[in-house]
Amino acid sequence: MSDPNEKQRLKEIMEHPSYKVAYKDLDFIAGEDLRPARLHLELLKPEIMMEEAGIHSSVVVFGGTQVASKEQADELVAAAEAKLAANADDAEAQRELVRANNVLKKSRYYEDCRKFAGLVTEFNKQHRDGEFFIKTGGGPGIMEAGNRGAYEAGGKSMALNITLPFEQEPNSYITPGLCFQFNYFAIRKMHFLLRAKAIVCFPGGFGTLDELFTVLTLRQTGRMQEVPIILYGKDYWDGIIDFQFLADQAVISDSHLELFQYTETPEQTWQVIRDFHGV
Repeated sequence: MSDPNEKQRLKEIMEHPSYKVAYKDLDFIAGEDLRPARLHLELLKPEIMMEEAGIHSSVVVFGGTQVASKEQADELVAAAEAKLAANADDAEAQRELVRANNVLKKSRYYEDCRKFAGLVTEFNKQHRDGEFFIKTGGGPGIMEAGNRGAYEAGGKSMALNITLPFEQEPNSYITPGLCFQFNYFAIRKMHFLLRAKAIVCFPGGFGTLDELFTVLTLRQTGRMQEVPIILYGKDYWDGIIDFQFLADQAVISDSHLELFQYTETPEQTWQVIRDFHGV
């Protein structure tokens, strides 16, 4: 005699989350206890895909999302001027114009980064040995400039994007298949440095400073490979960090001031990297 409830029981068994194969159960994978597995996967996936793509080393470009191209900066200034013209006593509009003009002044860094990435990529294309690929954080601003310079030079570039509530939609100049999205800042930072042959820091804010000081700390403590650490635009960096003061206060050694250097042009920056690696 057939059991009229058999099909319903089987349905309940097979539809329960416990019956899902573990690697297909996204709710399970997203659980608190599975964080170690997620960290491992986030480290492993880009590593495998970069190996498959034949990428052996990179030139890492850090910099701010708010560093705009000349065209974008001109639009910001025009909009701020129009807002102020409508109400000359508006303190917010006055402040907006000051900030917009500073964005315009920094637009040269966007163009310089774009040119620098082009120089590196031209070398990469000529040698085709998997070395010196431009790698950015994949967002707008300086990151876009780096990927754009490589794209306009006809080469490939990488990006390590991060899931954020704002800003981090990838720019369109990244090579498809070489843009990786991360959930964990720590694993993203690790991938920035694993293949790095140089770190170039253009002007930026908290995120850029975080990345720079991570690199300096790892070099200071001998926890990563020796590479050129380049601060692009001495006036900007001197305005926000007094490294000499840190040495004078004896919180860092005088020798730690030699961990980094300043450059002012794309050509000079690329030459520093070439001289360091003898290429």
